[in-house]
Amino acid sequence: MANNNIGPKRLVVGASYGLRDWLAQRVTAIIMAIYTIILLGLFLTGNNFSYEGWAGIFAQQWFKLATFTVFMALFYHAWVGMRDVWMDYVTQSVILRLVFQVATIVWLVASAGYAAQILWRV
Repeated sequence: MANNNIGPKRLVVGASYGLRDWLAQRVTAIIMAIYTIILLGLFLTGNNFSYEGWAGIFAQQWFKLATFTVFMALFYHAWVGMRDVWMDYVTQSVILRLVFQVATIVWLVASAGYAAQILWRV
């Protein structure tokens, strides 16, 4: 009896989204790094370090959109990481893993709503 599960004809199973998630983690990290550099540049070149100065920066529509985009990148980055943690380390119970994943999604969606509320309140 030959083992046909070796080599190019092997049976590949699983979620098969490793490359997509790897790339998503890198792209979201780059987005967050670019935003951090822009924010650091604004901080180092700014002269009004009061609440009014920072509120003035965040009052601009392009900066609100950039900040919200970074928050969305952060939340997706966190989702991919947490989902992988739940899948890799909570394997005893599918129900428990599903509860953790749903709780993570609810928390991230609530955080996105709260971030939008804060950004467009300024």
